Amino acid sequence: MGGFFGVASKENCIFDLFFGTDYHSHLGTRRAGMVVCGEKGFHKSIHSIEGSPFRTKFDKELQDFDGHYGVGCISDYEAQPVLVKSRHGLYAITTVSKINNAQYIVEEILKNKVHFFVMSNGEVNPTELVAALIDQKENFIEGIKFAQEVVDGSLSMLILTEKGIYAARDKLGRTPIVLGKKEDARCACFESYSYLNLGYTDDRELGPGEVVVFDEKSCKTLVSPGDKMKICTFLWVYYGYPSAVYEGVSVEQMRYNCGKYLAMRDNVEADTVAGVPDSGTAHAIGYANEKGIPFSRPFVKYTPTWPRSFMPTIQTKRNLIAHMKLIPVHALIKGKKLLLIDDSIVRGTQLRETTEFLYESGAAEVHIRPACPPLLFGCKYLNFSRSNSDMDLIARRVIKRLEGDKDDVSIDVLREYADPDSEKYKKMVSEICKELNFTSLRFHRLDDMLASVGIDPEKLCTYCWDGRE
Repeated sequence: MGGFFGVASKENCIFDLFFGTDYHSHLGTRRAGMVVCGEKGFHKSIHSIEGSPFRTKFDKELQDFDGHYGVGCISDYEAQPVLVKSRHGLYAITTVSKINNAQYIVEEILKNKVHFFVMSNGEVNPTELVAALIDQKENFIEGIKFAQEVVDGSLSMLILTEKGIYAARDKLGRTPIVLGKKEDARCACFESYSYLNLGYTDDRELGPGEVVVFDEKSCKTLVSPGDKMKICTFLWVYYGYPSAVYEGVSVEQMRYNCGKYLAMRDNVEADTVAGVPDSGTAHAIGYANEKGIPFSRPFVKYTPTWPRSFMPTIQTKRNLIAHMKLIPVHALIKGKKLLLIDDSIVRGTQLRETTEFLYESGAAEVHIRPACPPLLFGCKYLNFSRSNSDMDLIARRVIKRLEGDKDDVSIDVLREYADPDSEKYKKMVSEICKELNFTSLRFHRLDDMLASVGIDPEKLCTYCWDGRE
């Protein structure tokens, strides 16, 4: 995954760029970068942020940055922004993307006798690949439209030039771009709240496929938004920061709604409701408020030295390390019937470990209520997971076992397992519950989850739950 921030300002933009980019740190764990453009030209810096916060990497070199326009990004994958010298002049580009047909695109472009730098993993940098697509056309507008049509997956981007910044949202709006403004500056970003403490006010969200160009004075629409949208629902469930707003819907409010709908269908007896920090907390508050069961924090996350990205390479201890940052509060656990809400169950490893240490700490019962349905399909539109196979998903492993270890379970059968009213679904949930050693397990229903968002369900992508394109 990843996030970006772009700013055009009458004054030096570096303060806004630095903190606006930093507010996207929850979206990426590997690389961060900034590029500014001013009287002295372009200045670029990229650092690894694996195990280190964004601010610590760039703080000492901020004095070297000077410019009125700039873009910055936090990335979970490639190093960016990429600075490009091309037929369109010198520009910087940053993307939030997933390019499923990257190898095909590379081979087609290589026919034009150009070359690409190769990253350490042997792949071409996806953002550099997008720049190469843009450069196939006569201008930025046609190049952006061409790239969005060619890419199979998703693609949103910011392009920094000497005259302004282009912002282009994915053609189906799978990821957001929000515009902010103040008297002498404008910005574009992934997370809407990232500019609020910098003095900006909301301008508007770009529509699907919309392309704009802006400077410190104005913003002009170059490509009008399309009618069809498929924004990722998981942004609300998990990835979005609590203060974020997508399509006018608050992330925090949506999570309260999720907990409320979960509670309305549940009849379990519990002493307390808790959320797995951090994203499960709001879901749990919504559940507790609806049911009238006390909310508590029977374990807390030790945040000073355990950022999300930190994972020592001690392979034999990975399962232990995965939950070491969660510290039990024994006084709130011993003898209690706990109802625990997490945003989702992916592989199941961490939640099983969490449940086990709750039992070891004296919990009488541990009831699990994920805030979304079982994940049956790996995401093909956003880089949410580094999983290499759908079999990494515990639901798919259980289904394979229930179907007699078949490797080719049909999409129709998988959709039976996705139907919360079917016998196959009930059997799958029962098997997951046994395997992970929960007292009971009830997933959020897809229809309730979509109602928790509150916008037209046709605008929401649900592929990872029901396999529908």
